[in-house]
Amino acid sequence: MASTSFGKGNCGFQAHTINGPVHVEYHPPLQRAETPPRPSAAIPFPRDVDFVERGTILDEVHRRHAVAGSWVALVGLGGVGKSQLAIEYAYRTRERSAVTWVLWAHASNAVRFEQSYREIADRVEIPERQDPKANIFKLVHDWLCSSKNQWLLVLDNVDDAHFLFDAPIVQQDEETNLRITSKPLRFYIPHSERGSVLITTRNQDAALQLAERRDIISVQPMNDAQASALFKRKLEEDEDPISINELAAALEYMPLAIVQAAAYISKRVPRSSVRQYLDEFRKSEHKRTSLLIRNERQLRRDREAKNSILVTWQISFEHIQLTRPSAADLLSLMSFFDRQGIPAALLRGRGAQTDASEQQQQQEANNPPSGEDSDTMSQSSEGDDKFEDDVVTLRNFCFISVERDSGNFRMHALVQLATRQWLKVHNQLEKWKQQSISNLYAVFPTDADSNWERCQVLFPHAKLAAGQQPQGASSLKKWAALLYYAASYAANAGDIVNAKALAIQSTDTRKTELGPDHRDTLWGMIMMAKTYSLEGQYTKAEALEVEVVETFQKKLGVDHLDTVATMGNLASTYNNQGRWEEAEALEVKVVEISKSKLGVDHPETLTSMVNLASTYSKQGRWREAEALEAKVLEIREGKLGVDHPDTLISMNNLSATYREQGRWEDAEMLDLHVLEARKKKFGPDHPYTLVSMGNLASTYGHQGRLSEAEALEMKRMEICEKKFGTDYPDTLTSMNNLSVTYKEQERWEDAEKLDLHVLEARKRKFGLDHPHTLASMGNLASTYSHQERWKEAEALEVEVVKISKSKLGVDHPETLISMGNLASTYSYQGRWKEAEALEVEVVEISKRKLGVGHPDTLASMDNLAVTFREQERWEEARALEEEARKVCKDKLSLDYPDMLKNTCIQALIYMDQRRWGEAEALMEEVVEACKNKLGVDHLTTLANIDILSRIRREEAEALRAETTDPSVANHHSTLSTGNNLVDIGESRDRGTEVVGLGSIPRGNDQDKSDSSNKQLLARKSILTDSLDCIDTEQVSPVSKRRRLL
Repeated sequence: MASTSFGKGNCGFQAHTINGPVHVEYHPPLQRAETPPRPSAAIPFPRDVDFVERGTILDEVHRRHAVAGSWVALVGLGGVGKSQLAIEYAYRTRERSAVTWVLWAHASNAVRFEQSYREIADRVEIPERQDPKANIFKLVHDWLCSSKNQWLLVLDNVDDAHFLFDAPIVQQDEETNLRITSKPLRFYIPHSERGSVLITTRNQDAALQLAERRDIISVQPMNDAQASALFKRKLEEDEDPISINELAAALEYMPLAIVQAAAYISKRVPRSSVRQYLDEFRKSEHKRTSLLIRNERQLRRDREAKNSILVTWQISFEHIQLTRPSAADLLSLMSFFDRQGIPAALLRGRGAQTDASEQQQQQEANNPPSGEDSDTMSQSSEGDDKFEDDVVTLRNFCFISVERDSGNFRMHALVQLATRQWLKVHNQLEKWKQQSISNLYAVFPTDADSNWERCQVLFPHAKLAAGQQPQGASSLKKWAALLYYAASYAANAGDIVNAKALAIQSTDTRKTELGPDHRDTLWGMIMMAKTYSLEGQYTKAEALEVEVVETFQKKLGVDHLDTVATMGNLASTYNNQGRWEEAEALEVKVVEISKSKLGVDHPETLTSMVNLASTYSKQGRWREAEALEAKVLEIREGKLGVDHPDTLISMNNLSATYREQGRWEDAEMLDLHVLEARKKKFGPDHPYTLVSMGNLASTYGHQGRLSEAEALEMKRMEICEKKFGTDYPDTLTSMNNLSVTYKEQERWEDAEKLDLHVLEARKRKFGLDHPHTLASMGNLASTYSHQERWKEAEALEVEVVKISKSKLGVDHPETLISMGNLASTYSYQGRWKEAEALEVEVVEISKRKLGVGHPDTLASMDNLAVTFREQERWEEARALEEEARKVCKDKLSLDYPDMLKNTCIQALIYMDQRRWGEAEALMEEVVEACKNKLGVDHLTTLANIDILSRIRREEAEALRAETTDPSVANHHSTLSTGNNLVDIGESRDRGTEVVGLGSIPRGNDQDKSDSSNKQLLARKSILTDSLDCIDTEQVSPVSKRRRLL
């Protein structure tokens, strides 16, 4: 027998024929001790020359590693760049100290961990490492403990730390002899004063098993600057910076997704670019998935790690599904909601639900129970514990986070995409889509007005659900109902684009599933009509409402409550079109039927009375409007209490009517009560409270208390900006009203700045031809006029007239107002003939359309009289003013603003004709009325006293001149109406323009019939009511009647 060697470490024996057993022992030659190697770095990846600094993360790691024996963990979502940070930190550690060992261990599982320890043993040349019987873990552990040099050990991808703590592992040698390690693997990673450990993991629970909580560093996605810098460095060609920023945002600043996209683009240059990739990415969810699912090899990723960010997350999802299925279910459900602001109420139900239980959930969502029995509470507690444990699991993997202020959840949109893709592949997508819709349907309020803040939270989720049409008749009905409720909220919030889209989707689905004549379908059509009205498309709204009224009359009868409700909606549209006689006829019928069927004090009857009062107000029939509103207020106070929300609405409406009549003190008393009651009931920043602040500010403005008005309007605007944003409809209304106050204070630049912002925002939000946008153009033109920028004012007003005629018709009240505005600008430029032509047309149409006694008609007559006076056509001016004055006497009290203005103009005409006694007598009436109504120190009172003084002074001068020079006897006064006449109360009430909650003109307000008729449940309300009808948007004085100061 001879020993044979085949090279280092490869030995054997050679023998001839052997009879009987053979026992061989091999004693390898003694190895000479190896020279200890110099410290080096064993980093398995090259350094990234494109590395982008991530704030202070690496500095923080270094600071904590300055403590001897420290263990630090980088925790974050897969693909967020933890390993890349570890690679860079490892190279920097080596740069800082050439005598420090830098070692790397792949720690995703036991096999990879053992392999890494063997590589470390080779790197540091542990002598016993080649002994097959040696415990490699103990060898490395002992070496680390005894090392005289500093060392850094990186444990990469410790996403599941269980293998480190499990029972000692079993190994098998070459002769199949079993050998068991003496300890779990965790104990072979030593705490040493000379060493530090850096861990990377997606799982915070794993990190907490290895490091102190204080030594865990959360790694978040890059910020926009970091992400853009990484993109630019990874691209091989120069690209558009704007496109790069947009794509980085679309990829949620995730480093792995950015590197993946950059590799895709660079590989396909010049047939691909960042812009093209972004356009493809935005096309559809399917396209996003196809771009992000690619698994192309990357240089600095572990060979077992996936290079697709979607697959990376799906692996973590599968792990959760195996270890805690209920948490995986929770993530599946969350993937169908908006990525942020996800309330816990949306997530509680994750199993099959019956219609009965869903209905019960809906009722509980709107009316939470006051108490529960012990069994229910016990079950609820168990469910809460399970839910919270699921949340902890998802948070540990960084899939979700909790918003600190609200307690709601948020997650990355790409995580949602990855989850939905996994569900699709495993045929679970439809199941969780239907569950998400069922949950949303169960909690979305039926009455948005009473649940405003909850609707705000839930609306983004309902909006997203609009793009997730389910299968199955039952789910489709819930989906359509959900979109209907969301459309109602959006309409009340002034979000016209979304309201319209949701209403159309809901109605189309109901037509298909329920039929065109089904009650729910018809109410969907009413919601569509409401959105058309908000867009200013009154003809389209009318066509739909007429169809619905006729269908209800045919199916249910003329006096059915649904028929009556839709008649009220049609009347509202007639009001918007300025067709007040038709609106009044319908509303009178609605009031009569409601009284007959429901009783005079029923809430729906009271609503119908309010709407009729609104129509009276639009016709200038203030006394009739006041009588109805006072009656409604009296009944509501008696039945509901003085501070009930509906009672406060009635007070608000009556206050508005008082303002129209110039009864400022009465209006102020009601405004103050409503504001304080709403602060107490709803809070200081609730939309209703903000509306009341605007109304009180309006009343202060009318009284000349401009500082108080400004303070309220400024406060309201600031709250609206903070709560809703700068372009929200209510915010724009508050800006507009503040602008009017600035104009009254002659702060033209401040007013212009606000007017420009409101106009541009409304152009974006509503379009150029929307009534609100046209009103804003008129407001800006008014500001230009005050600054004598006539050409700019004229250009705007010409455009407003043109669009108004085309959009609303030549005889619409708003068109007539815009024509009067343009005539006013002509007058200021001395272009009397052009002004006269327009004003004559306005007077003629107004008399025919509105009636000679309508306030707008009287205003147009005043303006034409002033134009006659400026041309020294005294008799025509006097005749017109006498006609207007006669009508005013019949309709209005002496101290009504329109009456006072008319009297003032008449006095000036008498002065022009040198009829001093008559002029003085009329102005004395005006001054006395102003003193009684506004007070001696009011600006309007003082201005009219000045006019009276001038009349007396000119009379005296004329008499003196006549005695010395008879030739001046026929010389006319040069006192210009355009510079001296004070327009009482006109500066804030022109063209009530409204937007958003509580901002629709009286009688055209929130449709209870639309917003609260939750399908599949009992009808809650029928008729329209002016819910906070008067948040009057103050439009500048020139806009309705010429500013005669």
